[in-house]
Amino acid sequence: MRFASAAALLVGAALVLAPVARAETAPDPALKAQVEGIVRDYLLAHPEILIEMTTKLESQRAAQEAAEARDMIRSEKEALFEAPGQVVIGNPDGDVTLVEFFDYNCGYCRQASGDLARLIEGDKNLRVVLKEFPVLGDASVEAAQVAVAVNRVAPERYSAFHFALLHSAGRADRAAAIAAAEKAGIDRKTLDKALADSAGINAEIQKTYALATRMGLTGTPSWVVGPEIIVGAVGFDNLKQKISDARACGTEC
Repeated sequence: MRFASAAALLVGAALVLAPVARAETAPDPALKAQVEGIVRDYLLAHPEILIEMTTKLESQRAAQEAAEARDMIRSEKEALFEAPGQVVIGNPDGDVTLVEFFDYNCGYCRQASGDLARLIEGDKNLRVVLKEFPVLGDASVEAAQVAVAVNRVAPERYSAFHFALLHSAGRADRAAAIAAAEKAGIDRKTLDKALADSAGINAEIQKTYALATRMGLTGTPSWVVGPEIIVGAVGFDNLKQKISDARACGTEC
């Protein structure tokens, strides 16, 4: 392969220069220039080598990142999939869990909400965990606070509330979230009583911030399924395939 030839050339150049570099005196400029010229001329004559080298480096980096993601997911298994009080929609006993970190004011989250609804509708064995991750300002925090309260008082109505708020016009804030909750059939007085525990609600949101920080997540939507971390609104087909892959590998993921 060209890549192997280039590697051999560079190794040979290093071996030539190494004894000179280890000397107490400066390397012979003429020898250094000669070796550098050989390497330069070879690469100019075979520029495709640079593409091969880049491809190999990217492949190695992707493999390393995948391994790091697997290790991270395993170490955060309980916080990701079984945290007390977390939101679970879809089939709570499903054989595959898809986790989404989201923000109600994230345009990509709103875009991805249709994909998520289709996945839940089409896969009756899919369990979905939703993580309130308000990263887009105070309004997003307000909406997340209402969402936590909704899950406390009416978890069976959370899904209806969630999609209603994501599909609502304008910016999601406390007022918009309360309106979405009422639209989902949640009693306002009951909701207000839950919202009075602001310290407890904020503590739950902080747990998600801390989890996201440990996992290196900074944006929304971010997904976890099987051994993978996926960032962005990657589309229905992509998520469906990742779920299928996770189902196929089962406990070996």
